[in-house]
Amino acid sequence: MTGDQIFGPFLAMMLLTAIVWVVMYVRRLRFVIGHRIHPQKLTIPEKGAAIIPEEINWSAYNFRNLFELPVLFYALCLYLYVSGSVDAVYVWCAWLYVGLRALHSLEHCTRNIVRRRFAVYMLSSIVLWTMLIRAGWHYVVA
Repeated sequence: MTGDQIFGPFLAMMLLTAIVWVVMYVRRLRFVIGHRIHPQKLTIPEKGAAIIPEEINWSAYNFRNLFELPVLFYALCLYLYVSGSVDAVYVWCAWLYVGLRALHSLEHCTRNIVRRRFAVYMLSSIVLWTMLIRAGWHYVVA
């Protein structure tokens, strides 16, 4: 296994973020233009949330969420690559993490059933924390 295989899920996570960004802007712009809302009424997120319906903003909330724990995922992937620690388990876990985050984004941006969304979020978090604990363990033991 080559270390650069960790960049498949790394780039897939970036692609997921880009897709959610496009969905967010298409939904918001369609609403703002369709309802002729002056852009100055949207100067801060709170004003936008008061004007734009919650369902239109679901993708915006998910976009913000993609800059929380996934930041640790990116850093961990880079650490694993630089330290030469990438193995099949890390690559498999990284793909699992991205797949679960994609399911989380799909749920968050569509039906937004909180229990389902939370369950997928927790599973993805457990995968990430497992990867991080494993990397820390190997660092300490090595």
